[in-house]
Parts: sequence; structure tokens; C-alpha cells
Amino acid sequence: MDEKGIMTLPAVFSRTASAYPTHEALAFVGETPLTYAEVDAERRAVMALLEKAGIQPGDKVALLGTNMPNWVVIYFAITSMDAVAVPLLPDFTPHEISYILSHSEASALFVSKGLRYKVARDLPESLQYMFAMEDFSPVSGNDPLLHFDPFDPKGKPQREYEVKEDDLAVIIYTSGTTGKSKGVMLTHKNLVFNAMKGKKIHTIGPDDRFLSILPLSHTYENTIGMLIPVVSGSCIYYLKKPPTPSVLLPALKKVKPTLMLTVPLIIEKIYKKQVLPAFTKSKLMSSLYKMPPFRKMLNRMAGKKLIKTFGGEIGFFGIGGAKINKTVEEFLLEARFPYSVGYGLTETSPLIAGFGTHNQRLQSTGHPIEDIEVIIHDPDPQTGEGEIWVRGDSVMKGYYKEPEMTREVLTPDGWFKTGDLGVFDKDGYLFIKGRLKNVIVGSGGENVYPDDIESVINQFWFVDESLVIEEKGKLVALVNVNIEALEKKFNELKESASDFYTDKIESLLIEVKDYVNSQVNKFSRINAVKLQKEPFIKTATNKIKRFLYQK
Repeated sequence: MDEKGIMTLPAVFSRTASAYPTHEALAFVGETPLTYAEVDAERRAVMALLEKAGIQPGDKVALLGTNMPNWVVIYFAITSMDAVAVPLLPDFTPHEISYILSHSEASALFVSKGLRYKVARDLPESLQYMFAMEDFSPVSGNDPLLHFDPFDPKGKPQREYEVKEDDLAVIIYTSGTTGKSKGVMLTHKNLVFNAMKGKKIHTIGPDDRFLSILPLSHTYENTIGMLIPVVSGSCIYYLKKPPTPSVLLPALKKVKPTLMLTVPLIIEKIYKKQVLPAFTKSKLMSSLYKMPPFRKMLNRMAGKKLIKTFGGEIGFFGIGGAKINKTVEEFLLEARFPYSVGYGLTETSPLIAGFGTHNQRLQSTGHPIEDIEVIIHDPDPQTGEGEIWVRGDSVMKGYYKEPEMTREVLTPDGWFKTGDLGVFDKDGYLFIKGRLKNVIVGSGGENVYPDDIESVINQFWFVDESLVIEEKGKLVALVNVNIEALEKKFNELKESASDFYTDKIESLLIEVKDYVNSQVNKFSRINAVKLQKEPFIKTATNKIKRFLYQK
């Protein structure tokens, strides 16, 4: 909490702006950062703009934009006047955006230029104003009163706002793996508490530099990648384009970030496309890499190169949003790469558990954060596994306009049912087994965890991603292959060699099936492996939307 003990977003922002007024705060890569004093001036000017637009405490203001400094300015302006921010994921469809604007009863919308095409013309009646995120100008209409100027003496809020800890701060609409988007209501206390406890996992200060590559509208980046650096007086850099290698690599050299947040898919692709090929390019190298002493030595060398690739000063590489592949995590451990794993949900603001760069444990998500309760509800007597329940100041108020849905996941005494299966080890480390809804129950009543089978499949060099589903009582694996890797491996793969291509794919998929079935228990053996030609459709944190593929 801040020095006065007030856990609200304006209180912690004001503390940072007062403590570090000349420190660099927000910037696009390659541009001069705004200082915290300058961000504070812009925050107040946006508050004045919203006052002119008639925004009152409790009103909803939506944000639809790619990551940029102004996104952060607008977020803190909205919440500083006790209004409610409604972040929208850039990958939402026009239909989803229209639904959320209507469902949330948003009074105003800030939208970045490249996403305006997603905003329908028939806007809900509640939406009175739409502003450009890039310069805060009105998108529609020409009201002279709606003038933004951070240096205009009149460009300051005309009233004082009393924001309370239990006031609603944001409604975050989830893009989940199971279908319907829900509006998660988080209070000021939920968010600030989670940020303050989360930052204890790794020491963060005003000299740190974050490079942001995940969407700010997702709670993972929002709390851990925005709130934590802001309350710490750190500087955050944003990309103007999507984080493709051609954009990201030069940015890493310029920023030399000390901290980053990613999802498993990013580091898994780096391992499979850059690290592993270097160690398997010859029979000799491949043989050496299979020997533990040589493998550890080679991984350590690769780790030093990887740190250099990320700018040379990376001290915290956070991985969350999904379970990381075991082989890739073993590489990170042996490479002594400063990675950290966390676990959480939007409904818990989000962080529930995590470990820092000094106390990693393979395939775990670490210990629960301070001052929350985490239990395994109704554990299996044999395995100790059960549903993870959480209680504490991070837990949401509920789902917006969904009292029945809220009662399904929140008990009268405050426990939130995560829907995740987990188990604690003897040292208090939490291990996630999978989503309760994703568990496949075998004919004998045994639990089959698709994530574990997929982890084995994804170890294959030619596999990009996989998904295990149930078809007519049998386990089936859908596999998306890496065409580039196949072409490099087999020079014969030309347009004229379609028969060879088809035969080779079929042969490789049979190899996958045989290997997987030799590695898993008898209940988890797959009946067939099928080619998934198109990439899987994913959420904002690159988790596959499983419900789209269930038969």
C-alpha cells in the first residue's frame, strides 16, 4: 500500500509521481520517455476532458487500443475520478465489442486509429463520446468544449474525487478458453493489493525498464506489467508494431529491458526454432546433447546467448497465462536463465502464486502470494489433487450483471472456485494439473489431463502446437505442424512433391502416436493423431480456445 495506507489507484499513482517526478515513466521504443510528472499532467488533463464530456463517478469508460503510453494515461485518469475503466482486447470481434459496449453501458470510448473499423456504426445509446487514443481528440462531432491541452490552466479537473478502496475500478471482459465472455468486476483494493504483494516476488525499483509485448487490456499485463512498474517508479516501453522478430530484436537492443512478461508459447518457439536446432544439427552434436553433463554445459552456453539476445540486462523474465512445456523449462533451469512462473486468473486480479528467479521449481507455479488463502478443496485421498480455491483481497466482487454466475464461483464465506485442479508438494509449492472442465474422465473413472499429453506431443521438433480432445470415447490429438521446420529437414518438400509431403506427414504423425503412448499411462493413450491444418484460435495469452474444437 502507499505511505498513507490507501489502496486505490489514484493514491498509489500520486505517491509515485510525488516520489519520482523526473524519472522516466512511459515511452514508445526509440522515443524520449514521459516523466512521471508529465504523465501526471496528462492524467489530470484527460480527467478534465472527461468532466467536460459529463463523466461522473461510477460511469463506464471503455478503452480499445494497442499498447501505448496514452493507454496508461487514460486508464489512470478514468480510475482517478472514480469512474470505471472497461478495457477491450484488440482481438475481440466487432460483434463482441458492440456487445461489451452495450452490456457495460459505457458512456465514452477511447479507440486507437487502427481499431476504429471494429466499432460498429450503430453504437449503444449509452455511448455519448468517442475519442482518439493517440491524441485524445473527439472522433465524431466537433464540440469545441472537448479540447485537450495538458498545459492549459483550465485543462485540470474542476473537482476533487473521493475514491474508496472498495469502489469498482475496472470491468475486464475475459476472452476465455470455454466460450462466453464475462465482465469481471475488480475494485481498487483488488488491484493495488495484488500489485503490492506481487512485487515482493522480485525486487523492482525506479531504475528498472519493462518492455511490454502483451495486451494491456488483459489482466496479466495490466497488473503485473503496468501497475507493478508504476507503483515502483519504473519505466515501461511499448512497441508501435506487433512483436514479430524483426520488430522485437531491435527493440531489445535499444531498451535493454531488465524485466519482461511473456507467455509460454514465445519462449517455447525460441527454444524449438533457435536453441534445439543448434544442438541437433549433426549426429555428433545430437549425441552429446543427450548426455546430461554435456547437455548442461551446452544449455549454459545457450543461456548466455539468450540473455544477450534479450538485451543483455534481463533480470526477470516472467512466464504466465498457461503451463510451460517441461522440456523447455528444464532448458531454462540448466541455462540459468532468470525466468519466473506465475499463476492466476482475471477473477483474482490476477496473481495467486508465483516464484522468483532464485527459487524455481520445475513445473510448479511457486508459493501463494502473501496474505491470501489458497486451499485444495475436496482433495483426492490418493493424489492430493483437487480444485484450487482462493480467498483474500485479490478476489473479484463478481461478474457484472451476472448474479447467478457469480454465486456459482463465489461461496458465501468468500472462497473463489478457480476451476483449476492442483496439488501442493511438501514444501508448499503449487502445481497445476489442468482445468476442471478440460479433464477427460476415462471409462474406469480415472482423470486424464490433456495438458500433460500435449506437453509430450509438443516436444517433437516439427510440432507447433497440439490439442487433445475426446471423440466417441477415444482420445484424439490434433496437431499443427511447423512447415518451415519440415522444409528445412526434407529438401524434397517441393510443390511438385505433394505425395511425398502427404506420406511424410502421415509417417510423422504415426511416430507421434507411438512415442506418446510409450510415455503416458494406459488411461492417457491416444487413439489417433490428426493434422490440424490451420493454426489454433487462441485467447489473448495464447491459450487455445478449446471449446471451439470439442466434438
